[in-house]
This record gives sequence, C-alpha cells and structure tokens, in this order.
Amino acid sequence: MDTLKTKTQKAFEPMKATEGYTNVMQSPRIKKVVVSVGVGSVKDKNKIKLIEDRLAKITGQKAAPRNAKVAIANFKSREGDLVGYQVTLRGQRMYDFLDKLVHISLPRTKDFRGISIEAADEMGNYTLGIKEHTIFPETADEELKDVFGMAITVVTTAKSKKEVQTFLTHLGFPFKK
Repeated sequence: MDTLKTKTQKAFEPMKATEGYTNVMQSPRIKKVVVSVGVGSVKDKNKIKLIEDRLAKITGQKAAPRNAKVAIANFKSREGDLVGYQVTLRGQRMYDFLDKLVHISLPRTKDFRGISIEAADEMGNYTLGIKEHTIFPETADEELKDVFGMAITVVTTAKSKKEVQTFLTHLGFPFKK
C-alpha cells in the first residue's frame, strides 16, 4: 500500500492532464497540518490539562497554548486568557498523522459516509472538523465524559479550490460521493 508521502510525490502524472501541468514542480504539495482545539468555555483546570495531554498523544507533538488577543464581554474572556491549543505538524510526522487520520481514524467515526469535498477554500487549504477525539486509537475509550472536538487544517500549495479537491482526491481522502 502506498503511503501518503509517496502518493504526494506521484501526484504529477494524474493531475497533468486535468490541470495542464508541464513541470513536476507545478504539482501541489502538502506544506503543513494544523490541529487546533478550543477550550474557551471550559473552566475546570483538570479538563484543560487533559485536553492538552490527549492532543499531544494524538499528534505526537506538544500542544502550544493560544491566548485571547482581545477581550470579548459576551464570551466573558479577557485579553491573555487561554482559549485553545494548537499543534503544527510538518515533515514525516505530518504524513504519519494524515495516514492515521485517513486510513484508521475517519473510518472509526460513527455512521461514516465520507467527508465533504466543499470544505476546501480558495487559497488551497482544506479544513476538517471532528466532533469527537475518541476516533483516534491513542485515546482511551473508558473516559467518554471528557470528549472534545478539533479542527484539522491541511495547508497545500494548490492555487484554487478545484485544484486542492483534485489533489486530495488523488491522495485518497474519503470524500462523499
């Protein structure tokens, strides 16, 4: 079975006809993957620590805290308050995480029928929202009271929405039919 990294390297040939590429360097590549979790409404320090720990287990990298840039009275947040955690993956760790996401975690989702192809933006990025972190094999299933969601953004060098959709379809992302 080809890994995601080898599929990325071989993306030029299938996209050559559809996108009109003449050079291998025109083919899109994955730059980075950003995994972020919001903890703005959580006040329990133990749950916040648990979220940070589980995010580090899922991604294999320590999560960086993100603080509020401005105070918003409706959300009862002040400037500098902790609002979430973020992990930026690059290199081999990025490919390993995407392989695990596409081939193991997403199929474990309840009633999984594919992810939306419309989540790609005009700048060549794809953002996927996950409601439950328990789809990842690193998390323990017995602690179902502390379930949290996350956003996963795949940043590519694609120049348009159509190009990123074609590229990710070639890589084997399970899109809805």
